[in-house]
Amino acid sequence: MNKKDIKYSILELAHVSKGNTYKETLNNSRDLAKLAEAKGYHRFWFAEHHNMEHVGSSATSLLMGYIAENTEKIRVGSGGIMLPNHSPLVIAEQFGTLARLYPDRVDLGLGRAPGTDPKTARAIRSDFMQAAQSFPSEIEKIERFFAAENRTSDVRAAIAEGTNVPLYILGSSTDSAHLAAKKGLPYAFASHFATNHLHNALQIYREEFTPSDVLQAPYCMAGVNVIIAETDEKANELFTTLIRMFLGILTGEREGLKPPTPMTSELRGVLQHPSVQQMLKYSFVGSKESVKMKTKAFLEETKVDELIAVSAMYDAEDRKKSVTAFAEVMQEINKENKTLEKQN
Repeated sequence: MNKKDIKYSILELAHVSKGNTYKETLNNSRDLAKLAEAKGYHRFWFAEHHNMEHVGSSATSLLMGYIAENTEKIRVGSGGIMLPNHSPLVIAEQFGTLARLYPDRVDLGLGRAPGTDPKTARAIRSDFMQAAQSFPSEIEKIERFFAAENRTSDVRAAIAEGTNVPLYILGSSTDSAHLAAKKGLPYAFASHFATNHLHNALQIYREEFTPSDVLQAPYCMAGVNVIIAETDEKANELFTTLIRMFLGILTGEREGLKPPTPMTSELRGVLQHPSVQQMLKYSFVGSKESVKMKTKAFLEETKVDELIAVSAMYDAEDRKKSVTAFAEVMQEINKENKTLEKQN
């Protein structure tokens, strides 16, 4: 296993639990970020989704500002900004503004997908498909707007120039792995739901990586679902909320996060459905000891530099306990790695 400290972070979608308001949901995100900061999490990223009634993370940069204002040191970022939805100039201005307000704390993760359905994507930006095909050149525009040298250009995002906001390339297939490697940028893979191409993507990224001014060696992040409770049985009960959520995605019957129930034979059957099984492959569910074993195995298997955890749970207090326990898991793993390193 890689003996250096593995960073651990949170990817937040602001899932709305059944019976909760948007305000309650976003305040829960704020409280979770405060806890994450106290427990040593490295960053707190918001995803970008649209036209989903029970997901609150649509105005990503606004939520980043809300979290940054209510914390002190944890990095805040986008996991990610779906760049074809946006003007690179406007994104540079937004993230440049955030970087001026919260120096050395802002990350810009960039993705190619729309984060929504095709009809909504066209409503967001009529030339979405063209913008998606131009993803590499759109990233170059972003880089140019952040560069201090851009001050002599006719078109500027002056507030962004020289702010040193790090860029991350996000991916759920192998396409973005080639791009991240070519540009010498850190790479984050959405293995919390897109599991098929994880190993191929990491291999491509590492083999093709070209050092850049911002990164001398490959840096890989991977998303995982994490649900920890006092016992395996209790964690599996909490897991039923996520299973029902994925079932709703497959059937088109999307609702707010439902309260957990005992794990039934019917739900176990849902877990055996090939699509659900595939999407939830990297779900670490159980007691702290069980999740620690699964996490160590995943780190050994992938050699990633950072885990970014997703935890769709109905109750905010259950989620806080899980986030606290996962921090302890990661701290124990890092401590054990250091001990092994000294012994060797």
